[in-house]
Amino acid sequence: MARQKKKKTPEDPNSRTVCRNRKARHQYDLMDELECGIVLKGSEVKSVRDGKISIDEAYARLQHGELWLINANIAEYPQATVMNHEPTRPRKLLLHKRELTKFAESAGQKGLTLVPMAVYFTRGIVKVKVAVGRGRKLHDKRDKLRKQSDRQDMRRAMQKHR
Repeated sequence: MARQKKKKTPEDPNSRTVCRNRKARHQYDLMDELECGIVLKGSEVKSVRDGKISIDEAYARLQHGELWLINANIAEYPQATVMNHEPTRPRKLLLHKRELTKFAESAGQKGLTLVPMAVYFTRGIVKVKVAVGRGRKLHDKRDKLRKQSDRQDMRRAMQKHR
């Protein structure tokens, strides 16, 4: 039985992933994810389109009934000169009130944090995927890596015997 090749669909230039937080899946046990809009200035949107954004050290915090993205670094846009933005300013995240209350309840528990997972464009609009996660201890990280390698070894052994 021959494998069918997947047809590559032309990527929509208005829908693409700009930045991912790859360390988050290793450092946190992720429970729930949510897509949010973000309030940006014009020069920030231009920098995000160029891919000049980092969310590795970023986190989200609930303040005064609003969700804020803190410590995300969006590089200055060189052509903006005087109208440029501050690279690490707090940015407001946009979501519905019921989503906010649901997310706030889970994030309010001790040991849970809101971690940005990805920044991407959807129909030309910048979106941020935020997840609720519990921080892992060093031994938990090691256990996870050990289990993954064991699973890979078993999979290879099974394929070898076929």
